Amino acid sequence: MLNSLSKLTVTIEGASHSERITLKVLGLPKGKKIDLNELQEFVDRRRAKLSAYSTKRIEGDVINIASGLENGVLTGDVFEAYILNTNKKSNDYDNLKYTPRPSHADYAAYVKWNGKEDMTGGGKFSGRMTVTLCILGGIAKQLLREYGIDVEAYVSSIGNIKASSYKDGIPSLDSFKDLDQSFRVFNNKDKIDALIEKVASEADSIGGTIECIAYNVKPGLSDVFDSMESKISSMLFTIPAIKGVEFGAGFDISLMQGSQANDEFYYDKDKKVHTYSNNNGGINGGITNGMPITLRVAVKPTPSIGKEQNTINLQTKENVKLQIKGRHDACIVPRAVAPVEAVVAISILDSILQEV
Repeated sequence: MLNSLSKLTVTIEGASHSERITLKVLGLPKGKKIDLNELQEFVDRRRAKLSAYSTKRIEGDVINIASGLENGVLTGDVFEAYILNTNKKSNDYDNLKYTPRPSHADYAAYVKWNGKEDMTGGGKFSGRMTVTLCILGGIAKQLLREYGIDVEAYVSSIGNIKASSYKDGIPSLDSFKDLDQSFRVFNNKDKIDALIEKVASEADSIGGTIECIAYNVKPGLSDVFDSMESKISSMLFTIPAIKGVEFGAGFDISLMQGSQANDEFYYDKDKKVHTYSNNNGGINGGITNGMPITLRVAVKPTPSIGKEQNTINLQTKENVKLQIKGRHDACIVPRAVAPVEAVVAISILDSILQEV
């Protein structure tokens, strides 16, 4: 269960190699129409693709609605949807039960549940579970349009190769129409592709950063003890690969003086309040201020790599070598864009639903 939300109650059941992964949500507004084709298209954005960076485990990820939606309209009852796991190779993990993979949750989960947790495919800690976040996030994105809000995320760097960032100027909402939906990056795609292919050929992996912008969020949402930053951050860390988050200028704000960091106010010709800069990422005191919410997350390299690594054998208490077989992403960053977009949309929707 995701306890970071105030209005929505969200439960996720299943694991990477279970028969199905199930999403249950209580608190979605009654009578709102949901376009299922658009929802499926959004969920498909996180699917594995036949590319150098992606796992060869290709799942259909077809959304099955069990309850809470009739004739495309939310009923106000518990919304339940599930995705079937149809392309499992659980025997790829037979030799990993007692040899925890570095930087995976294997060892921590083994200690917590005395070795009884099913960790095939990463278990419930797998990035596979983010498909449920995308289902709810896709619904949230559609519901947010009623309030004029759009949430868009994109790749801002892979390894040491940087692409466009909102820190250099917030991109227009229209500019996202031209982005490749399978790898949402504004520039340097060729250099990024070459880097990922090089890393993949070395049986290694690489990480990067993702940025997200929420446009047209009204001022006054959330509160100091239920801050928008903490709500979004808590949801972001349900995505297994995320290891850091910053809002607005983020850590760069620590290098500034107050006169540089402060977002000065002004009225436009229609007497609407704006700020000349957006170093605080559209949030002050945990409350939205009407400027775009901007944030960046750090995505770690995929822990499962083909290179030989050091680990331990939990049965023999010996130090051993490990070489991981199976199907894994050389770079998880492109597939994490949709989940990042999803959890930001869910968090904003939750704050709006608190006020209606």
